[in-house]
Amino acid sequence: MAAPHADHEALHAHDGDAHDHHFPSDATALRALAFALALTGGYAIVEAVGGWLAGSLALLSDAGHMATDAAALGLALFAQWVARRPPSPRASYGYARAEVLAAFVNALALLLLVAFIVVEAIRRIATPAPVAGAAVLGIASVGLAINLATAWALSRASASAGAHSALLHVLSDALGSIAAIVAGAVIMTTGWTPIDPLLSLLTALLILRATWRLLAQTTGVLMEGVPAHLDYGEIGKALTEISGVTGVHDLHVWQMSSRHAALSAHVTLEDGGHWLQVLDAARRMLATRFHIDHVTLQPSWPVHPAYGERRIIPIVQSDGA
Repeated sequence: MAAPHADHEALHAHDGDAHDHHFPSDATALRALAFALALTGGYAIVEAVGGWLAGSLALLSDAGHMATDAAALGLALFAQWVARRPPSPRASYGYARAEVLAAFVNALALLLLVAFIVVEAIRRIATPAPVAGAAVLGIASVGLAINLATAWALSRASASAGAHSALLHVLSDALGSIAAIVAGAVIMTTGWTPIDPLLSLLTALLILRATWRLLAQTTGVLMEGVPAHLDYGEIGKALTEISGVTGVHDLHVWQMSSRHAALSAHVTLEDGGHWLQVLDAARRMLATRFHIDHVTLQPSWPVHPAYGERRIIPIVQSDGA
C-alpha cells in the first residue's frame, strides 16, 4: 500500500492546464466583438428613437432585438476581459461566473421587454395608430445593413466561442429587421397599419426564444447543475470502468462558468498502492471523453486486516453525523 503522505498529496491533484482558468487571448475576436458592439449598440439607439418618432412598434421591437444582440456582444467582450484576471484569495475559481450573472440579469430584463411589446401590440391591434411607413422602411433597411456588416465581422472570428454565439444572435436579429422592412413597405403601399403590431409580435417571439435559452443556461450554471451536454450516469459508469476502481460515490458535476465544467468524487480502489495510476487514468479519461478539465478525486481503499473492523466504526459514524 502506498504511503499515506503520498496518497494525500495526490488527493486533489489537477492537470496543469486544467487548474489554469485563463482563456486564450484572441486579438481578432476582441476587435471583431468591439466593432460589432459599436455598430449594433449604436444603431439600436437610433432605431429606438426612430421607431418612437415614427410610431412603429415593429421598429421598436427590432430595436429591442438589436439591444439583445448588443448585450450578447457586451457579455462576450466582458468574458474576454474577465478571462485575463487570475484567481485570487477571495475568488479561488476566478471571475468567469460574473459573465453568467450578468447574462442572467440581462435575460430577466429582456423578459420584461417582451412583455411590453406583447401588451403594446395587442393594444395597437385593437386600436390602430398611425405609422410613418417611409421612415420605418428606411430605418429598418439601414438596420439590416448593420446586421449584415456585424455578421461579416463576427464570421472572421468564428473560432471564438463568444463570437460564434453572438453571430447567431445577429443573424436572428436580421429577421427582425426584415419584418420591420415588410411592415414599412405594406403600410406605404396599402396603408394597412395593423401589419406593424402583428410583425412586432413575431419579433417578440424571436427575442423570447433566445432569452429563454439564455435564462435556462445561466440558471443551470448558477444552481451548479450538471451541464446539459453531459450525462451524469455515463460519467459515473466511465469512472467505475477504470482498472483498479471498484466503485464511485459522492459524485458531483457542475459548471464553474459557461465554458468550464468541474467534477469531484470519492473513488473506491482495489488497492491503495495503485492510486496514482488510477488518478492519472481518470483525469485523462475525463478530459478527453467529457472535456472536464477541473477534477478533484478522493481515494478510498480496503482497510488493512491489522487494523480490524472496530477501528473504522467511529469514522463511519462521524461521516453520518
